[in-house]
Amino acid sequence: MMFDLPDENALYAALINRDADFDGRAYVGVTSTGVFCRLTCPARKPKRENCRFFETVAACVEAGFRPCKRCHPTGTAAEADPMIVQLMQALQADPARRWGEAEVQALGLDPSTVRRSFKRHFGMTFLELARLTRLRTGAAGLPGGARVIDAQLEAGYDSPAAFRSAFARWMGMPPGRFAKDALLRADWIDTKLGVMIAVSDAHALHLLEFAERRALPGELKKLYTMSKGSLGFGRFAPTDQIETELEAFFDLRCARFETPLAPLGTPFSQQVWQALREIPAGQTSSYSDLARAMGRPDATRAVARANGANPIAIAIPCHRILGADGALTGYGGGLWRKQALIDLERQFGADTPQKRTIQW
Repeated sequence: MMFDLPDENALYAALINRDADFDGRAYVGVTSTGVFCRLTCPARKPKRENCRFFETVAACVEAGFRPCKRCHPTGTAAEADPMIVQLMQALQADPARRWGEAEVQALGLDPSTVRRSFKRHFGMTFLELARLTRLRTGAAGLPGGARVIDAQLEAGYDSPAAFRSAFARWMGMPPGRFAKDALLRADWIDTKLGVMIAVSDAHALHLLEFAERRALPGELKKLYTMSKGSLGFGRFAPTDQIETELEAFFDLRCARFETPLAPLGTPFSQQVWQALREIPAGQTSSYSDLARAMGRPDATRAVARANGANPIAIAIPCHRILGADGALTGYGGGLWRKQALIDLERQFGADTPQKRTIQW
C-alpha cells in the first residue's frame, strides 16, 4: 500500500463529495461503463455497487478499466485543480511576467491556498515557479550564443547584478562562468513533466535533471571542476538523442534509453546506477532488494545514498525504488513526478495490442 486509505464506503463518500484530498491517491473504476476516474470527476456519480476503488492508475489499467475523457486520470494530479490550471496557463502565456501575491489576488485567488497547493504538487510555491520560469525564459537564448545582457532583458530583470545572482542560485554559477566552445555543454529539454537540464560531451550524457531540483547547482559545479572549467551552453548529439528518447517515452512508444551515459560518481555508485537500469519499466524495487540483487545485502544504506545521488533522471530510473513498505520515498524531482513516472511505466506492461496513449 502506498497510502493508508479508508474503507470503500468512505471512499465512495469522498467520490460523492468530490473530495480533493484524495486526488492522485485513489481512483474509482466504474464496472457499468468500464471507465476509471479521479474521485473529483465532474461526471454523474455511479451507483455504489458499480464502484471499485484503486490506489494507482496502473491498478485501474491492469483491472481492465480505460481512463475517463472528462477528468483525465492518467494526467498528473495537479492538472485536475482548476486553480493550478488557471495559473499555469497564465504563466505559459506570459513567462516573463513578474508575479507577486497582488497579481495572484487580482485573479480572484487566495495566495495562501495557492501557496499550499503548488507546494503540495510541485515542491515549490507558484511565485518560486514563476521566478524560475522568468529566469529560464531569459536564459533560453544563451545556448545559441545570445549575450548575457540580452538574456537579462528577456527575463525582465532591470539589474544585471540581480539577474546574475538569480542565475547563479539556479545553475550554481553566473552565466559568465560558462565557457565558449566547451567540452561539456548544457541545454534545456522540455518534457511533459517539466523542463530538464541536459549536459553532454560529444560522446555521452553526463547529467539530466529537472530544472528546479535543489541538487542541480552542486552537480553542475562538480562537472565544471571535472572538466577544468570547460562547461558551456549548447548541445552535442547525446542531448539530441536523449530528447528524442524522452519524447518516445512520454508518448508510451518506447521505454528504452540507449543514449550513452557517463554519470559522475564513485565505482560503487556506478554499480548501483547500472543495477537500477536493469529494473524493467513497469516494475519497482526497494533499496534492500536492490542491494541483494547486487550481492551486497549489507549495503542497503549505501545503495539508498547512491540512489539519491543519481545525476541522470529517468534514463537511470531511481524513481522505480520504493520503501520496504511500498511507500513513495524521497525523489529529487518531487514525489508527484515519481508517482506520475511509476503510473506511466506500468502502462508499458499493459497487455493490449493497440498503441498505448496517455492524457497529460
